[in-house]
Amino acid sequence: MTNIVNDIREAKTALGIEFGSTRIKAVLTDSENKVVAVGGYTWENKLENGIWTYSKEDIVNGLQGCYAALKKDVLKKYGETLCGVGAIGISAMMHGYIALDESGEWLVPFRTWRNNITGDAAQKLTALFRFNIPQRWSIAHLYQAILNKEEHIYKIKRVTTLAGYVHSLLTGEHVLGVGEASGMFPIDSGCLDYDAHMAESFDMLLRENGLSYTLRQVFPKVLNAGENAGFLTAEGAALIDLSGTLKSGIPLCPPEGDAGTGMVATNSVLKRTGNVSAGTSVFAMAVLEKSLSGVYPEIDMVTTPDGSPVAMVHANNCTSDINEWAKLFDGVLKAFGKEVDSDTLYSTLYKSALYGDKDGGGLLPYGYISGENITQVQNGRPLLIRKENASFTLSNLMRANMYSALGALKIGLDILFSKEGVEIDVLNCHGGFFKTDEVGQKIMAAAANVKTCVNKEASEGGAWGIALLAAYMNEDVSLSDFLENKVFNDSQTKEIIPDEEDVLGFQKFMESYCAGLDTERAASDI
Repeated sequence: MTNIVNDIREAKTALGIEFGSTRIKAVLTDSENKVVAVGGYTWENKLENGIWTYSKEDIVNGLQGCYAALKKDVLKKYGETLCGVGAIGISAMMHGYIALDESGEWLVPFRTWRNNITGDAAQKLTALFRFNIPQRWSIAHLYQAILNKEEHIYKIKRVTTLAGYVHSLLTGEHVLGVGEASGMFPIDSGCLDYDAHMAESFDMLLRENGLSYTLRQVFPKVLNAGENAGFLTAEGAALIDLSGTLKSGIPLCPPEGDAGTGMVATNSVLKRTGNVSAGTSVFAMAVLEKSLSGVYPEIDMVTTPDGSPVAMVHANNCTSDINEWAKLFDGVLKAFGKEVDSDTLYSTLYKSALYGDKDGGGLLPYGYISGENITQVQNGRPLLIRKENASFTLSNLMRANMYSALGALKIGLDILFSKEGVEIDVLNCHGGFFKTDEVGQKIMAAAANVKTCVNKEASEGGAWGIALLAAYMNEDVSLSDFLENKVFNDSQTKEIIPDEEDVLGFQKFMESYCAGLDTERAASDI
């Protein structure tokens, strides 16, 4: 306790803030890189005029709310008023599109990763670059706006992501970490910058459409892990801390996306390591030993926060529909006069999945709250199909829902592992899907057919990961050495080896999942 108090007083700490899909989280770490205080703020995206978005007010309120909660936690635990920290890092949901004018004002509402509105642009750019450009990527959003001849494209001075936008509010700097930048535009890992040939090709498209700016003029400058990305301004400090006690001048690390912070929080930046983050969306990442042989729409090519090539499979939907089922069951309990806290409700439902039939008992759910790129479903239409002789039990429903949450991901993983022969030694897991002990981890092992691991520390997620990247600015070793020797050297882990019957059951479920996709696509048109 004394050491932590001294670290707080002497600012030997790091602050990490991550804007997740449903929760904004702040963590404070001490000089040993351990989490000593946390703060949170709940928010939710909105579907407005056909666009999934968050407002500027949502972003600022969330930033202030999570920091206030963190500050309160510090005062309660240690009797100290948080006035300064050693370093700050900002992270957020990867991808998306924030277009800014000369004064820094939004030109259009923030378009998040969840939107499936850039199909034409993504297809054209993939063909032009011979490199997969997913619909979520910022460059796809920009080019789609150009194809749509939207008025705002002529006023653009900057294009960034949510992490980059918040970072600019605090520092005035238009920069991104290389991992987050790799979800805006393809990166050349050799020089840790946007691919020069592809950038020239896109600049030609800009000129053909009468636009005077170039890609590099409007996209953020790319920085590597460990580099300084600016300092907290007086305006930035006042924006975070409404009480006015937070001091300016604090260094910030390059802003990163949740993919990069997930890799850091699970110690998955070396070759042959992989990680999966499963919550509102789900994505799995494998750090590659060699390039893939082909271009696949199901697989993004991104980088680690220090620039190594990574294959990422990203699915838009994971636990959101499971949450809806949990609300339904909570309503049933309340109708009978029973009150059950959220943690107990979720853990009970998740644990019931372990007693279900290995193949889900003939139940076929699609938890598509939004469209799904991998399976080519345009709009969100949650659906439950069951055979006439299905075993419609709670255990089977929960098991099938958890299988389905990984269904689109599984299609991409099969390309990586079976077709491309990518090998990883372990898949490190974090996110709400894995909160209940063993359940999500066991089902993930069956889906990937690889050993899964959950680190106790990883429960703090990407907010801890970006705090570690902030702390890394003071190190003179490689990122992997820092993580291995100064962060995870005494970590507590739980490993699960795939169960053969679970693997076969998941494969049988996937046969039905793939066969039923035409039905889901038809429902998408309703």
